[in-house]
Parts: sequence; C-alpha cells; structure tokens
Amino acid sequence: MSDFSRPVGPKIIAVANQKGGVGKTTTTINLAAALAEAGKRVLVIDLDPQGNASTGLGIELGDREFTTYELLLEDVDLKSVVLPTVTPGLMIVPATVDLSSADIELISNEKRSFLLHDALRQTAMDVFELDYILIDCPPSLNLLTVNAMIAAHSVLVPLQSEFFALEGLSQLMLTIREVRQSGNKDLRIEGVVLTMYDRRNNLSLQVEQDARDNLGELVFSTRIPRNVRVSEAPSFAMPVLTYDTASKGAQAYRALAQEVLSRNSEKVVLGG
Repeated sequence: MSDFSRPVGPKIIAVANQKGGVGKTTTTINLAAALAEAGKRVLVIDLDPQGNASTGLGIELGDREFTTYELLLEDVDLKSVVLPTVTPGLMIVPATVDLSSADIELISNEKRSFLLHDALRQTAMDVFELDYILIDCPPSLNLLTVNAMIAAHSVLVPLQSEFFALEGLSQLMLTIREVRQSGNKDLRIEGVVLTMYDRRNNLSLQVEQDARDNLGELVFSTRIPRNVRVSEAPSFAMPVLTYDTASKGAQAYRALAQEVLSRNSEKVVLGG
C-alpha cells in the first residue's frame, strides 16, 4: 500500500492533468475550501497563466500586484505574494497572463525546475503556519508543471468521466516517473479523482470501472458529480462550498477532503 505518512511542514499537493477541461482548477479551489472548512490552513498557488483559480477565489485582477511570475522569476519574497481570500484559513498566490512567458524565460535558468521548490522552502513559510499547499498546474506538461511536481510531495489527478480519459494518463505518469528520477525521488500519487461524473450515464460507469481496474486504490472513493452549482460558483468568484453549501457538489468536495485527510493520517469530522 502507498505510504501517505505526513511529511514535516505543510503537505504540498500538485493538482495536475495535461488535458484541459477536466475540472482541475475547480478541484483545486473546492478541495482547498473544504480543507479550510475542516480547520486547516491552506495556500493555493495558481500556476496557470489563465489565472482561473485566482478569479474563482475572488481575487480581482487589479489586486494581483505580485504573482507567481514574480515569485519564480523576480525573487519576490513569498510573504509579498500571498493574498487572503474570503474563505477563512484559505490564502492564494495569484497568477496573471504574465506567467505565459515563464516557460521561455525559465529555459536559460540553471535552476529552472527548482524555482518553486526553493520559493516554498523559504523561512517565510513559517509565518503562515500552513497545513496544506495546493498547486493548480497549467493544462500542459511544461516547465511550470515540472516545477510544481518537484516542489510537491504528491500529485492529485482529476480524471474526467469521458471516452479516452485513461489514455491521457500515460504521459502524465511518465512525467511523474521522470521527475522522480531527476529531481524529486519521493514524489507520490496522492490519488485520482473522477470528475463530472454522472451515475445515469453508462460511459461514466465504464470509465470508473476501467480506472479502478487499472489504478486500484489510487482512485478516490469520492466521485465529483456533474452539478450546476459547481459550474455556477466561479462566476460568483467563490467556491461552491460558499456559493451553495448544501449542494451535491459541495458535499462531494467535503467527502474528497475527508479522504485526503484520512490518507494523510488525519481523520476529522467535516462541517457543512
């Protein structure tokens, strides 16, 4: 069985899938909110140039004076880039489109794959007393994603319940294997979570069966359903747990948070 023992300091989880539209940012936002609701102090790092996690947590573009771009490429201190959100206990390092040029700028940097790793191990980290850090990766296996994986303890993979869903995992698994060999030998897979799940749809049932047959215990028991409240919440710049706390989507993300906490030896009762 995989070793999910609690590391020293905050647990760092990269939320990654090179395929777009699988619920990666939605999962980052709402899992973070559910962990915060459970009493944990959580930091989201928006590593996607689209900045959707920042927008979804209510950070206006004009408030993003310092972002992940400055954190990685301009040596701006972590304390200067962390912003509070409307959710108690939940903070974010926001992103803007400036980050889209990072891959090109990182190429000439000898430490290009370790910049986020180093930024998250500053003494400034102690100020925030964090329990979890969730990194919202871009929908590609580029240098930003590699930075996230080298900085992280584990990778959480959202898997959309659709045809060919498992085929895209092979390249992601290969990247994880390469990162283990080149820069983070302790990187583990936190788990695979099925998203946009519709139990009335035979395809969703088949994807789930295939995933569990191939990946076994790595697949979370929790399935994130297709839910209109989950889709609506980002347009109101808040997690679904705040937008509609009793919705099926909110309940599912609380259950996912319970599984994450349990896998990290922390069994707690979640509110809501």
